[in-house]
Amino acid sequence: MPMIDLHTHSTASDGSLSPSQLVIEAHTIGLSAIALTDHDTIDGLDEACSEAERLSIRFIPGIEFAVQWDPGEFHLLGLGLQTPDASFFASIAELAHTREKRNREIVRRINEKLNLYIDYEDVVHLSGGYSVGRPHFAQLLIQHKVVKDVEQAFNRYLGKGRPFYAPKENLAFQDAARLIKAAGGIAVLAHPMSLYVAWGRLPWLLASLKEQGLDGIEAWHPMAKLGDCKRLDALGRKLGLFITAGSDFHGEFHHGRKLGRTTGGRKIEDDLLEAIPPLSGAWNRGDCV
Repeated sequence: MPMIDLHTHSTASDGSLSPSQLVIEAHTIGLSAIALTDHDTIDGLDEACSEAERLSIRFIPGIEFAVQWDPGEFHLLGLGLQTPDASFFASIAELAHTREKRNREIVRRINEKLNLYIDYEDVVHLSGGYSVGRPHFAQLLIQHKVVKDVEQAFNRYLGKGRPFYAPKENLAFQDAARLIKAAGGIAVLAHPMSLYVAWGRLPWLLASLKEQGLDGIEAWHPMAKLGDCKRLDALGRKLGLFITAGSDFHGEFHHGRKLGRTTGGRKIEDDLLEAIPPLSGAWNRGDCV
């Protein structure tokens, strides 16, 4: 059965491959479909769509919104975007503004605690001029020999609750889901285990989110244990939610995550595409399905 991937990132946010390079890599390893879901931005979708059309691979326009949540992290995938409206673009512009404020605060903390005297433009350069994310700060810390790899950078400095972590303003769930649905996509809870919600409470939470606009859950994610993925799959289906799977691929910024594969190296099979609305017409230029 052909492989697909419904959760990936490019240099438009915090991945190491450009949107076109990502699609080329997907085609090279035999994927039949790929979704690009960069954080809080759709800047890479045009480039990825054009490359997907050239290579005859199905392209699924997407995004990954950060949602207000505590104590864990809540990320919401928008899959199968069709026609973002003015409010969608206004929202991601505001998110970009709040992200820059957060990033400048991280720079301030690094300079204050490590005496590196880095400039914000140094991090922008690492991002290739796209959206700056914490993996770019991790790369900077590696360059300055503060840490040996990205994992150590997050565990010691950049993860939630660590010295250089700075929060940013995120969307409320209802607002994020509304934007996705208005753009013709489906709203999917990414890597549910990152919510840090007890199993006893999770069914109630997912049912409540469904009432507020949730369409599906990413039951299969490489950072979750196989048993947890199976349990999430069963729970999602019981609640009538779509089930998706992704690699959450970031290229060299997250070693061990491979395109087309999820927890335990399992292939992501194309039967999960039934959750994704077919793209009517085109994403900007070219027919991407």
